[in-house]
Amino acid sequence: MILSLNSFAQQINLSDKAEISIITVDPGNELNDAFGHSAFRVKDKILGIDQVYNYGVYNFETPNFYGKFAQGRLPYDLASYPFHYFLRSYVEENRTVKEQQLNLSTYEKQLFFDFLENNAKPENKSYIYDFFYDNCATKLQVVAQDVLGEKIIFTTNFSKDKRDTLRDLIHQYSKKHIWGTFGIDLALGSVIDRKATAQEYLFLPDNIYLAFAESKVNNTPTVKNTQTIFTSTPKDNESYLITPLLVFSLIALLVFGITFKDFKNQERSKWLDFSIFFIIGLIGVAVLLLWFATDHSATKNNYNIFWAFAPNLIVAFVLLKKEIPSWVKKYILILIILLILTVVLWVLKIQVFNIGIAPIVLLLAVRYSFLYKKSF
Repeated sequence: MILSLNSFAQQINLSDKAEISIITVDPGNELNDAFGHSAFRVKDKILGIDQVYNYGVYNFETPNFYGKFAQGRLPYDLASYPFHYFLRSYVEENRTVKEQQLNLSTYEKQLFFDFLENNAKPENKSYIYDFFYDNCATKLQVVAQDVLGEKIIFTTNFSKDKRDTLRDLIHQYSKKHIWGTFGIDLALGSVIDRKATAQEYLFLPDNIYLAFAESKVNNTPTVKNTQTIFTSTPKDNESYLITPLLVFSLIALLVFGITFKDFKNQERSKWLDFSIFFIIGLIGVAVLLLWFATDHSATKNNYNIFWAFAPNLIVAFVLLKKEIPSWVKKYILILIILLILTVVLWVLKIQVFNIGIAPIVLLLAVRYSFLYKKSF
């Protein structure tokens, strides 16, 4: 019966024993699953149906997969398959799975089922994923409102009495992944540093779980029964000694030492200047590409470009020369001003930078100051 659902969905009428559920999976151990997962479940014991509807599936066979992923144009799919496969994968990953059965009439359950089956058809299943605004969690609220219309009311106001930004919400879930968090903070711009709206909280599966728990349908609680299908086994928290702050602090100390030696000996380590400018320039190019060459909504207005200044990539080769053009001094003054501006933006929380860049900014300030004072 299950294998033929997609083909004959329009001919299937659910029994009065059918159930529509929200499935919420706890965060996993890897960065890509650190935020949890959400899905729908349709179960009908009379008809032998037990399907999951998962909006978090993508196909590695998609043409130009990595290019579309980097550009924010990768289509995600709604996949329908037996629930026991879905559950088994998360049991193997030791992730708690919770279920909320919805308080719906038989007619409303049928509407849900028909909607999901139609949405899972090849011509309808794909959508352009957005981490904050269109993902596996946000889809659940959208579908519920599309199916039930004004009958369902979501009343949870996550932003009331809270000052969380989208970056704060990310950090709450990614804090175990120190290097991953550093990369996220580097890639995402100031657009995620304002107070999150109540709707924006719903990109997190845990918050969708709470939203349905506190919502009402037909003036009664939307969720009639909640159960934990699988409970994970607690594990010891891992500690990370090699953090971005530690690594870049050690590099900064090395740069300070070489700079002091250069100052004392009235010389300039060209290899160091080339390395610093080239690497910083590369980072700046990556940040600019994420800002201007992709459709990612969260990579806009990224002021990491002030310390990771892309033109450094070109100036790096100029600094290999024995005779340095006089304009370089003015250029370095601009770099120093940009570093100061970075700190100002950070203090004012216009953009909150990762603490790991603090030693980077400091080493750049020291090296730039040395180069500015040096006569070319």
